[in-house]
Amino acid sequence: MTVTYIRALYSGRVQGVGFRYQTRELAQGYEVAGYVRNLSDGRVELEIEGEKQELEAFLEELAQAMSGYIKGVERSEGKREAIHKGFSIVR
Repeated sequence: MTVTYIRALYSGRVQGVGFRYQTRELAQGYEVAGYVRNLSDGRVELEIEGEKQELEAFLEELAQAMSGYIKGVERSEGKREAIHKGFSIVR
């Protein structure tokens, strides 16, 4: 099954503030699959896949919920076969 995927790298004060846990909680309300993890350079990586409209709605809610912490976002997207099942925090 071909899905849209989005990879986003968040910068700002995004580690140590519950960003990953908030992301996982929000993901439960959407039909998205993927992961979120801290990177060693202080950013947070998010990779999600699903229907484009669902992904965009999820990302908008995440941006609103964490707006006080996010200073920048680098984003890429494309189409591929689904590779994720569920949503998880990668340590």
